[in-house]
Amino acid sequence: MVGTGTVEMDDGERGMLPAAVRPLFGDAGGGGRTLSVELPPGELVWPDPTYARFPARRRPAFWLSEDPAPGALWAQLRAEHPRSGLWPVLLEESVQPWSVGQIAPDAAAEIDNYNVGAFMAEVWDDWVVRAHLEQIETLEPFGPVCPGPADPGVLRTDPDTLADQYAAVLAEQGMPLGLAAVQRGADALVVMGWQGALHHNEWNVPLAAVVRSWEDRFAARLVSMGFNTLELSVAAPPQTPAHAVQVAAEHWAFCPDAIVQGAGTLVDYAEQIVGKYTWSFWWD
Repeated sequence: MVGTGTVEMDDGERGMLPAAVRPLFGDAGGGGRTLSVELPPGELVWPDPTYARFPARRRPAFWLSEDPAPGALWAQLRAEHPRSGLWPVLLEESVQPWSVGQIAPDAAAEIDNYNVGAFMAEVWDDWVVRAHLEQIETLEPFGPVCPGPADPGVLRTDPDTLADQYAAVLAEQGMPLGLAAVQRGADALVVMGWQGALHHNEWNVPLAAVVRSWEDRFAARLVSMGFNTLELSVAAPPQTPAHAVQVAAEHWAFCPDAIVQGAGTLVDYAEQIVGKYTWSFWWD
């Protein structure tokens, strides 16, 4: 990792992409991107070669703030993302895995190779083959037949404002902030090398494809990641029990533990997410 200190800019540099984060981009120079927000002390994080899928990776995975970040900073950086190309993520458990590089970054382009419906069906079918009858009953009303992705939700509030509000709430826990060089927030899962679902899916790329789809269908925004957790704001959540149970099926394929070790059944879980503006996931 490379320490940067506080990123201060003089009048001639103000608005330019700070030198401290330019190495996150393949062009190394920032490619005309700009950032008017002054960054706090932080450092670039390189993957530990024993964890990285590509040990010879030639650029860092993300930038990490030295201290916990306020929600207001997250919101400022989120607003600048279209110009800076940097997506902010609040990070739980800053020592492990983030600051010690226990990450496996990959190229965001890999996400394009995955179809959400196909991934969901594969997870569903594989589990049904190994499950007992009473376990399959937890997936009612669908049982052994994967229903496929749910219909899009109806926008209920501004997605960015909601994400800023959720970031403010989560930031009260005292989390540092990561910056990833990505075109959309979902891609940070891959570019930053998050491995929180290892016991469910060995590769984070298909999960990032699911989050991309949720960005499109439910106006979701990735706000926070932990060692084995994800926090999303959702501006177009399901509003009826019928729609919610379809979404619950997606959540089960994405993160079975959230249902199996939580509500217990898709129907019970669906009741919890009707009209809910935040989705939380954790993997055991």
